Amino acid sequence: MSAGRRQRGEDGEHESTRRSNRYEQLIERIFFANYQEGNRTIKFRREDIEAAAQELNLKLPKNLGDVVYSFRYRAELPQKLRAVLTRTDEEWVILPTGRAKYQFVAMPSELVRIRPNRKLPEIRVPDATPGLIARYALSDEQALLARVRYNRLIDLFLRIPCYSLQSHLRTTVPDMGQVETDEVYVGLDRHGAHYVVPVQAKGGRDKLGIVQIVQDFALCKHKFPHVIARPVAAQFIESDCIALFEFRLDAEGSISVPEERHYRLVPPDQLSAAEITAYREAAEVELRAG
Repeated sequence: MSAGRRQRGEDGEHESTRRSNRYEQLIERIFFANYQEGNRTIKFRREDIEAAAQELNLKLPKNLGDVVYSFRYRAELPQKLRAVLTRTDEEWVILPTGRAKYQFVAMPSELVRIRPNRKLPEIRVPDATPGLIARYALSDEQALLARVRYNRLIDLFLRIPCYSLQSHLRTTVPDMGQVETDEVYVGLDRHGAHYVVPVQAKGGRDKLGIVQIVQDFALCKHKFPHVIARPVAAQFIESDCIALFEFRLDAEGSISVPEERHYRLVPPDQLSAAEITAYREAAEVELRAG
């Protein structure tokens, strides 16, 4: 690597660190300016970022929304915020409540950051991804969505036939503002019931958490009120191994993860007869039990 390229890389890292520190200072000031002991929710507006920057004499970010976005999808909120919670198994998340409106909400840690359970067995699936798609996918997210789509992993996971309706759906939801989901499927079961399946795909630096799932349930309720909502999240474990999560919303508004599966995409000739037999026998046992 040339000295110039190395210097540019170091400068980029330093700038990223400075931005991260500045964002932490801003979000801490906003939180504690509105927090009262015992609060479980704390509301704020985007304009509060400007006020906090002035109070702290910090350079105002060019994109104010990036301060909130970074803590919703990439970075963890400062430890000082978590210290005020009385329960050690909870953390704060930032949820949208309208246009340029947000709130901090205390939620269970297991849902704040949803990670694959590495102890789960892998299900080996013949890889049906076209070579050209695999070759020219421009991002981790594109590659992940393509593998899920061409291998019909949503169908396998939910056990209903599903069809891709739209990619990157962006819309406005009442009392929440603008929301976006990576892909929307629709499905049909043997009883004739219709389903809508919003899919969040996460690769690279972006983290999977409850914020996106809350938004997906709200999107389904607003745009598809007469069908069954079954939000799903997809995450790369490795380039050819994908974790899928299903989410459920109960009558009290609590979200749970009732199902998680890991699918390993393999060349068809690498799936042995013994493996196929083992999968058949497991299916037969399940059919007899059902």
